[in-house]
Amino acid sequence: MRHKKHHQGLGLKKEHRIALLANLGSSLVKHGRVKTTLTKAKALRPFIEPIISLAKKGTLHHRRLAMSRLRDEDAVTLLFNEKVTMFAKRNGGFTRIYKLSNQRLGDAAEMALVEFVSAEDPGYKKAKAKKPGKKAGPKKGKKAAAGSAAEAPAAEAPAAETPAPETKE
Repeated sequence: MRHKKHHQGLGLKKEHRIALLANLGSSLVKHGRVKTTLTKAKALRPFIEPIISLAKKGTLHHRRLAMSRLRDEDAVTLLFNEKVTMFAKRNGGFTRIYKLSNQRLGDAAEMALVEFVSAEDPGYKKAKAKKPGKKAGPKKGKKAAAGSAAEAPAAEAPAAETPAPETKE
């Protein structure tokens, strides 16, 4: 069974893929942003975000776990000592991927920019939930107007107070 076995293969063997992601992750930690292909960027996000969560915990055990994954002592030290303050108030979504409009010349691969998101960044605003609409009543027409004469003047009174919008023909 293949339960929970999904990952970006990138057309590489397991050892090569892990080394590639470790190098991309350490470059991201050192420089703050990395320009790479879109598929590598999408593979990097689930690799680096748990490492940042380890850095937020900050114990020696978590530092050693991060070191085993990133394989770069300078990057781990930088992440645990300096960069972790950037993510202190953020619960997740530590990276952002921007698709770049240009393609790589050699193989026309889609390029992307991966960068860290600071805690002060509000991100996208969530759309407000739509209020439930009123129940559909009888349509205003000949049958509805003929059915109750008392309702017709009450419905027309608010319309008379507001000016009618101009239509351009």
